Amino acid sequence: MRVLVTGGAGFIGSHLCDALIARGDTVLCVDNLSTGRFSNIAHLAGRPGFQFAEADVAAGIDGYGTVDAVAHLASPASPPEYQCRPLETLAAGSRGTEHALQTALRHRARFVLASTSEVYGDPAVHPQPEGYWGNVNPIGPRSVYDEAKRFAEALTAAHARELGVNAGIIRIFNTYGPRMKARDGRVVTNLITQALNGEPLTIYGDGAQTRSFCYVDDLVRGIMLMIDSAEPGPVNLGNPEEFTVAEFAQLVLRTTGSASLIEFRPLPADDPGRRCPVISRARDALGWRPRIRAQEGVRRTVEWFQSVPEEVRAAATAELIATGTAEQAVPH
Repeated sequence: MRVLVTGGAGFIGSHLCDALIARGDTVLCVDNLSTGRFSNIAHLAGRPGFQFAEADVAAGIDGYGTVDAVAHLASPASPPEYQCRPLETLAAGSRGTEHALQTALRHRARFVLASTSEVYGDPAVHPQPEGYWGNVNPIGPRSVYDEAKRFAEALTAAHARELGVNAGIIRIFNTYGPRMKARDGRVVTNLITQALNGEPLTIYGDGAQTRSFCYVDDLVRGIMLMIDSAEPGPVNLGNPEEFTVAEFAQLVLRTTGSASLIEFRPLPADDPGRRCPVISRARDALGWRPRIRAQEGVRRTVEWFQSVPEEVRAAATAELIATGTAEQAVPH
């Protein structure tokens, strides 16, 4: 197949491009590089079957030829990124999704929307099945991402019902692995970079809130199964192995061998207390389940961050500058 991957230079998108190329598909990767990085796909540049276009999906996707499938992943995804790009995030979820759907409609292509567990908000139902409608604050600090994805789901479902687009929706739970940014503000990267820099590990709240962490290779395998199917979804893709944030911090400390202490800070507004997927639909419809346990996934992710020490050190320097302690803390 020829697959259009929007947001293909991002963390998850670049791994999807790798997997598609590896199985013999051709890939059109579209990304405006506002949060994605060309370095994530530089190894694919110039290879037969891979094409990169620097473009904003919210402005349109035209002139790139016929495609057989569209995987729409374009959006800022980490809290610092979408909170400092609120209008861009909303545009990617609204106009960007519409343009991606129109591309799929024109070419009679399979369309897969990468939605998110954030549509469940701070859930009143635990664990979260796809039939749960969520508990989202529509005007809170996280709302630009939550509501962009909720609107994208509604737009996708409407195109499927009214225009016959072969569309499917996946809801991605916390995913981690190589190519995450050291400063992306998510719990995995925060804890690993702090441990590697010998800084205190920051836990927001009391650490009792839970997350379910899925390694990126498992997630990408699920996305590809969704591309190859006619399943409409929504389908949760995540690892139902649930950790408290405090437990996960201890796993990071053991994996890195760090002697860092743990520091507790106030919980951000609208931060979900519990997050864990019900994945029976993914098992039944796609034959999918995660294979990589957290201990192995964290080990691989730590090794990747150890391979980019400059980025890890830069994350520490940025934090010191933000707190005004860089002059006395950075060696002369």
